[in-house]
Formats: sequence, C-alpha cells, structure tokens
Amino acid sequence: MDIFEIFKLRRSIRAFTEEDVSDEQIEKILEAARWAPSAGNIQPWEFIVVRRPDIKRDLARAALNQTFIEEAPVVIVACADEIRSGRIYGNRGVNLYCIQDTAAAIENMLLAACALGLGACWVGAFDEEAARKILRIPRGVRPVAMIPVGYPAEKPSPPRKRPLKEIVHYETF
Repeated sequence: MDIFEIFKLRRSIRAFTEEDVSDEQIEKILEAARWAPSAGNIQPWEFIVVRRPDIKRDLARAALNQTFIEEAPVVIVACADEIRSGRIYGNRGVNLYCIQDTAAAIENMLLAACALGLGACWVGAFDEEAARKILRIPRGVRPVAMIPVGYPAEKPSPPRKRPLKEIVHYETF
C-alpha cells in the first residue's frame, strides 16, 4: 500500500472485533515506532504492551472510562523517558524533545497498524499518575499515550481537513 494512501485511510478506531492481533503484527508496529526520528537519535521512548483484561480495564478507567480501550485485544502504552533526553538537552529535552520524539513514534505505530489492516486510536486523555501506578512506570518516564489496537469493527468516514491554503504560510506567517 502506498504511504500517501495510508495517510488518507488511517482513522481513529474506537470499536474492535474480538479477533486477536498476533505477536508478529505487534512487533511490526513496534518496529515502525523504533524507526521514528528523535533528537540526537536518543530514542527516548519506551513501550508497554498490554493484553491482560484486568490491566486494560484499569487503563480504561484511568482514561476517563473510555471503555473501548479495554475492548481492544492489545493496548500499547507509549512513554517518554525524560531523563534520557534531559541528559543531553536539559530542560528542553525533558519538556519538549522527549514528547516530540515519542509522538513521532506513535504516529509511525498508527500508520503501521493501518498498513496491516488493523485499527488503532491515539488516546491522550488519561490520568497520568493512575497509568503510572497501574503499569509500575518509574519516575522520569512519562506515559504519553495509550494506543488500543485491533481489527476495526467500524469504518469511520474521512474527517474534514482544513485546505492547505488555510494552514500554509510562505516566508512569514
């Protein structure tokens, strides 16, 4: 599948079939994340793969009761290692670069899931401290997103996108 097609086909999927997602598929998604760009090639990301129903249920509760999270066969929690980025880039590494880098990895995962015929959703609305406790994430590593992954049980219409002429500026704003 052409990458430009994938950009347009990818949707936020919030309903999944009961069909399982293989370890090989998850590994391909994680491999795509691993190849994301990062400041200074520091690669400050960490990923937690969750299949256990009790942990997914707790994560869904921590995510403002977004129950579709627990209904997905797999949830990948993407984390940013603030300490790893901070060692080289100080406060900017802690407060910006590690988040940007992890966001790039998350986007790669979403596109890879789409290319594999899977659905996924970038979930950023959650109680960080609750997620930290549930997943035993150490201080200095920040949970950035929960990504439920599975076979889509819905086919959302394409969202409206602003035209380029509204969002692109040349030379100055």
